[in-house]
Amino acid sequence: MAGRGDPPEGTPEGIPGGGEDEFRSVVFDEAFVRAAHLQELSASERMGEHTRAVRSRPSAWESRSSSRQAILLVLLILLAFGTAIYLGVRNPYQPPADQRAEPLRTTVVPLSPQGPVTGGTPEALFDHSPVAEYRVGAAGISLPAVGRTSHFAESQVVTALGIAKDYLVASALEPDVLSGVTVRPPRLLLDPDQLDQFDRSVEAPADDGRHAPAAWLVRFDPRRVAVADPATRVKGTLRYEETGTDTLDVTADHTYTYALRPAGQGPGYGLRPEGRAPGPADASLFTVHRVVHFRFDRDDLRMHRAELLTSTVEAGPQACGPDTSGDLRPLLAGERAPGGDRPALTDPYATARPAAPFLCGALSPKAEPTP
Repeated sequence: MAGRGDPPEGTPEGIPGGGEDEFRSVVFDEAFVRAAHLQELSASERMGEHTRAVRSRPSAWESRSSSRQAILLVLLILLAFGTAIYLGVRNPYQPPADQRAEPLRTTVVPLSPQGPVTGGTPEALFDHSPVAEYRVGAAGISLPAVGRTSHFAESQVVTALGIAKDYLVASALEPDVLSGVTVRPPRLLLDPDQLDQFDRSVEAPADDGRHAPAAWLVRFDPRRVAVADPATRVKGTLRYEETGTDTLDVTADHTYTYALRPAGQGPGYGLRPEGRAPGPADASLFTVHRVVHFRFDRDDLRMHRAELLTSTVEAGPQACGPDTSGDLRPLLAGERAPGGDRPALTDPYATARPAAPFLCGALSPKAEPTP
């Protein structure tokens, strides 16, 4: 019969010592077993122990370290806030200066004819004058090739040119403006800072280089003059350039030629100075050479408005007088300018040249229609 420590079948054959030597190193001896303390915990005790085993309780050192970090964070925030206040006091933020529009500087030069004003039908006058190939109305104010500048996108340049063209059309081609019915169309396009100057120029003209209505718009005295043909001939150029990081300038240099007739109703148009009733052949041409310098900032582009810096106007045929600040006073077909000294000849169709350096000019015969 097998011993208590042997397997039932006895010691396996072929293995020295029956295999006891192989596991001897891992078999606990009797002293180890007696020394082992075993304790069986209840379910509630095991749950309690488990809960305490997975909970991490910070030590006293860790608590002190967290408190120090919180205090350090608060100090850093206070330091940053104090630095910002200090720098704000030493170097306060300076908002951009309020750039108000400058007053418009005006020059109006009447051009006196050398003889009687040529008369005829509007079609014949246009066909036999320098404007024969000019375009009609707004079509004569063409935009140049456009590109971006250093600080303005191409679309902003197009906007500036478009506003300038809108102002030229409203102030020199709008029928109700030409006839003196209203000044509203060009006024709506002005920078608000220039409205007071514009209103004073219209209501109380003055020969002071600031308040000549002819520098703002083209209009005729409806008691004397009427437009004989609405197809005003126009030719000229628009140029643009960046003059600052926030300003874009546009220069408009155009010649406008109007067909005018004496004011009146019906086909007779009233009486001529000779006492006869004029007919359709008593129309005449009136030419305005106008150079307007616009300036646009980013607010102007956004609000679709213009600031006018300078406006120079040469217009004829009209008589030279002591005061050129009021409305244009065209001489009509058959009329002459009063005698007197004749200044240098001025051709209003010669654009892109310096403005006349005098208060009155003589209308060049080249600018008048041929018989």
